[in-house]
Amino acid sequence: MGSESVRPAGGSGGSAPDLSVRLFGRTFKTPVWPASGCFGYGREFAGVMDLSQIGAICVKGTAIEPWDGNPGIRVVETPGGMLNAIGLQNPGVDHFLTVDWPWLQERGATVIVNIVGRTVDEYAAVARRLEGTGVAGLELNISCPNVKEGGMAFGTTPRSAAEVTAAVRRATTLPLIVKLSPNVTDIVEIARAVESAGADGLSVINTLMGMSIDIRRRRPHLGNVFGGLSGPAIKPIALRMVWQVAGAVKVPVIGIGGIMTGEDAVEFLMAGASAVQVGTACFVDPRAPLTIAEELAQFMAEHGYRRVGDLVGAARLRGAL
Repeated sequence: MGSESVRPAGGSGGSAPDLSVRLFGRTFKTPVWPASGCFGYGREFAGVMDLSQIGAICVKGTAIEPWDGNPGIRVVETPGGMLNAIGLQNPGVDHFLTVDWPWLQERGATVIVNIVGRTVDEYAAVARRLEGTGVAGLELNISCPNVKEGGMAFGTTPRSAAEVTAAVRRATTLPLIVKLSPNVTDIVEIARAVESAGADGLSVINTLMGMSIDIRRRRPHLGNVFGGLSGPAIKPIALRMVWQVAGAVKVPVIGIGGIMTGEDAVEFLMAGASAVQVGTACFVDPRAPLTIAEELAQFMAEHGYRRVGDLVGAARLRGAL
């Protein structure tokens, strides 16, 4: 796999643990993927890592037409994390297909496209444009808290979440992962609704709604006032929701929320996730998807786990709450 391949640093001897995971009819090299919106389209990171060694790159939210995003300050650091209110700025699916996707293919990257829309028809239109292109799957973003139209508006009730999932399911044969919002009363109810509507997997969770105030200027830091909270501060909430959703559905769950180390990833896997995504960690360590995978392999080697699947749901098997 070359000098950039993921491998444990040391261990207890013998062959290295197998980090590959089989999901959605495809084998991914590792279960640690950069989260959408935190890795762009990979260009900023190509100078510090081999993109082909990442399990999958979840690219930035992509719409049928270019989106400008939100005005004003878009990112602010908070204790234990960060707030962002980017507003899903993106150049549109045609730009992705003519500029970014060929570039990613040249680098051997496995790509999952996060898709966004202001209407159900727009989501379906993006899915149709990506059909047959060779991308590994779609991640349906019905949970972004930073846009006034689309985004979280579709992910807060079982009915609306199921409606957009079903429409996209009809529009594509690609694996369909639905990214769920934590800003709801009952995430399990919504998870079951989108599973019934045709989702092949679930990403759990998107960011939590939050805000920060500049007390010297007496106004919110973010131009959008509210933003999505990510980072270590949300990890216990995300882990709880992964546990709940994984116990309620049959499709694979991708765990997201405050994962900064290999041991964080192990927690999510043991809670029932089949893979994980890292977001805020990429701003701290641009190589985080590989660093965390290496730490995961080290943990597996030290504790006698041969395959990632041996970790998935391991805490559940010990009869927790």
